[in-house]
Amino acid sequence: MNSDYGVPRELSEGTTVRVEFGDGTTTADYSSSHVISRAFPHTYGQPLAHFLRATAKVTDAHIISEHPVIRVGVVFSGRQSPGGHNVIWGLHNAIKTHNPTSVLLGFVGGFDLLGRTVDQIRTTEQVNATRAACIALKLDGLVIIGGVTSNSDAAQLAESFAETKCSTKVVGVPVTLYGDLKNQFVEMNVGFDTICRVNSQIISNICTDALSAEKYYYFVRLMSRKASHVALECALQSHPNLVILGEEVSLSKLTIFDITKQICDAVQARAEQDKYHGVVIIPEGLIESIPEVYALLQEIHGLQRQGVSVENISSQLSPWASALFEFLPPSIRKQLLLLPESDDSAQLSQIETEKLLAHLVEAEMNKRTKEGTYKGKKFNAICHFFGYQARGALPSKFDCDYAYVLGHICYHILAAGLNGYMATVTNLKQPANKWRCGAAPITAMMTVKQYIGATPIGKPALHPATIDLKGKAYQLFREKASSFLLDDIYRNPGPMQFEGPGADVKPFTLCVEDQDYMGRIKKLQEYLEKVKSIVKPGCSQEVLKAALSSMASVTEVLSVMSAPSFNGQIPL
Repeated sequence: MNSDYGVPRELSEGTTVRVEFGDGTTTADYSSSHVISRAFPHTYGQPLAHFLRATAKVTDAHIISEHPVIRVGVVFSGRQSPGGHNVIWGLHNAIKTHNPTSVLLGFVGGFDLLGRTVDQIRTTEQVNATRAACIALKLDGLVIIGGVTSNSDAAQLAESFAETKCSTKVVGVPVTLYGDLKNQFVEMNVGFDTICRVNSQIISNICTDALSAEKYYYFVRLMSRKASHVALECALQSHPNLVILGEEVSLSKLTIFDITKQICDAVQARAEQDKYHGVVIIPEGLIESIPEVYALLQEIHGLQRQGVSVENISSQLSPWASALFEFLPPSIRKQLLLLPESDDSAQLSQIETEKLLAHLVEAEMNKRTKEGTYKGKKFNAICHFFGYQARGALPSKFDCDYAYVLGHICYHILAAGLNGYMATVTNLKQPANKWRCGAAPITAMMTVKQYIGATPIGKPALHPATIDLKGKAYQLFREKASSFLLDDIYRNPGPMQFEGPGADVKPFTLCVEDQDYMGRIKKLQEYLEKVKSIVKPGCSQEVLKAALSSMASVTEVLSVMSAPSFNGQIPL
């Protein structure tokens, strides 16, 4: 069925909502679609769904009579994120609006409303236990609210339920403060706006203090896991002097000494302008972006998996790893020895990268002073870690509205009988009445990260999206980076507002990007239809030749762009 991709859509109480389906989808990772389709034979290739407001209003009684009683379970999976509760509010209101006798059940263990869950529903035992609970409770749907890992688990659960003919449908919701569940169908995550706005105010307050005291460098680490989306957004909101993005470090393969030199050179450049203060932003995941430190962590985790005790790990490291390990301050060494998270990453929130860099920068500045290459005042650092202060904040108006709409969409996904889908809203940078409500198969968002040559061999999953270093948000940051460094053009967005003009402010990284993916798909379809209308039996030889030549070139280019090497896949 053709879908009106470019038409504004909204869901409102007191209106009926119809669903339209687009063409069957493949995946964001075209080169490994056959691997994903084999892993998800029952839920792969499903079409996009679009929820559209009906043309006429109907009475509540008519709505209720058309919607059967349903039973839905909801679970928060993973870490606290502002706005998660608003998903439940929207889901509950939608369920009760369409039939007051429908039931919404919450599973204890998620956020502060129900308590945090375990981080995964992945093992055979976990999946079987989940299925048994859904059957016992006679659930028509299970809504899983969380980030990349949680929604990967939701996809696996949906596939397992379909395979075993369990009638419970599984729906995912993109709620994570890290902002790393981004793809063609998901423009923003619930919670990201709130944590960035709260963090940016605190950072701005520190900038003001730095400018007032004129004698401290503040090293601020931001909770963000592996990607640096939070750091980039906070930089654009508050204008700190220096931001070290993990994606830049990974691309340039900067060592810990390279990063130290970069910060020291910045300190020295500011000292030449008689400035002895500044604010440096560090993403939480930076420590794993530094090649030699990441390799050290891999060795440590490998020894831990072999059962080597913490006391004996340092003695069993390879020579180069041992040398690096002994070079690090004792407190950092202790933190690197912590057991990894469930996804095998380090306990990033517990590794004080900001203190490590402050220590190394101080040592280097003292060395430069002794050598006479630096003649400024003594370097002084104060360190902070922000994350817990923001992730428990009241959600912004944007996150409230976004989450509430996603809750409504969850109901309509289940009412349409869809399984293995994620609730989506696009055109988010526009006013809410122009948002487009829909759902996309979670398998369409999956990628495979491990390859042998051009052959994908890894397990399909949702993977954290990193900052697009060719994107408009990053380019905007680079354009301003030199003035941020030297000119102290600190910006304070102030406290979060719930009314007035300030309440409707949205993230820079959302507003500057051209993320109307489905709108551009629609435009492409229009072009293809126009080509079909022109190039048909009876057209001239010249028109046919031009069309064949052009389409051959386009096909060749797209084939190259879809290859694993172009997508940045790294062979084993």
